[in-house]
Amino acid sequence: MKNFEYTIKDELGIHARPAGMLVKEAKKYQSKITITKEGKTAEASKLMAVMSLGVKCGQTVQIAVEGADEEAAAAGIQAFFEANL
Repeated sequence: MKNFEYTIKDELGIHARPAGMLVKEAKKYQSKITITKEGKTAEASKLMAVMSLGVKCGQTVQIAVEGADEEAAAAGIQAFFEANL
């Protein structure tokens, strides 16, 4: 299992457009990718679950990646966060 934390820099937080892009990115991998904020966890491949976290700018989320391609998935998701959020 791979884990990393990321502090959201996008001034709107994880809103509809980047959440949709995140789901699309997460679906590229076989691994299960979860995002946790303040004890609430959502699967990154489920749009409504990601949106329900209500992540705002400046908040820190924990991302966990577990599965067959977790090395590539963790690297890809981390790069996505840095480029888009």
